[in-house]
Amino acid sequence: MGAPSVKERVIKDDACIAEGAAWLCAQEPRFAYVMTDLPRLPLRLKPDGFAELLSAIVSQQVSVASANAIWGRLVQAGMTEPQAVSAASEDDLKALGLSRQKVRYAQALAAAEIDFDALRQMPAVDVITTLTAVPGIGVWTAEIYAMFSLGRADVFAPGDLALQEAARLIFELPERPKDRALREMAVAWSPWRSVAARIMWAYYKQNKQREGIR
Repeated sequence: MGAPSVKERVIKDDACIAEGAAWLCAQEPRFAYVMTDLPRLPLRLKPDGFAELLSAIVSQQVSVASANAIWGRLVQAGMTEPQAVSAASEDDLKALGLSRQKVRYAQALAAAEIDFDALRQMPAVDVITTLTAVPGIGVWTAEIYAMFSLGRADVFAPGDLALQEAARLIFELPERPKDRALREMAVAWSPWRSVAARIMWAYYKQNKQREGIR
């Protein structure tokens, strides 16, 4: 596994977002059109590491409010480090709000002993392969982690329903594109696919009056 290639830029600040957005608007007129009415795109960078992935597992298939409540209890109980999760019993974790399945996922993540420092140097494809080897971490979660926790500029999440709906609206498609079709569309937005995703989430929020991502 080698270091990220030259193309795999890391987004560090708003200037990177602005550069990517300008490039996308020059390449795709529809992005240029929708950007005229959008507020400044959010940076959206998050911490990396065990706690961020555990938080993603907590958020699966529950409301934002429920996820925030459960996560708050985990933080208060000190369950944001792999050692603490490994030492906790199933009943301990269920008492904090995790389902039986999510207890299994949390314990699997703790047992995986992921080298989070090494992930920062891996190509995005290897990051996603490493993370999806852990039960409970799907491709979407791994892609979001690469985009926001590692700041990769050229990662997309075509399985995201908000991105699919935004693509339908922006490109005036008869229906939402499926994962594979949207992934193929996004090839044209390389090397700034994660900025394209930010444009599309922002457009989704503006049109649907709700967040596309936590």
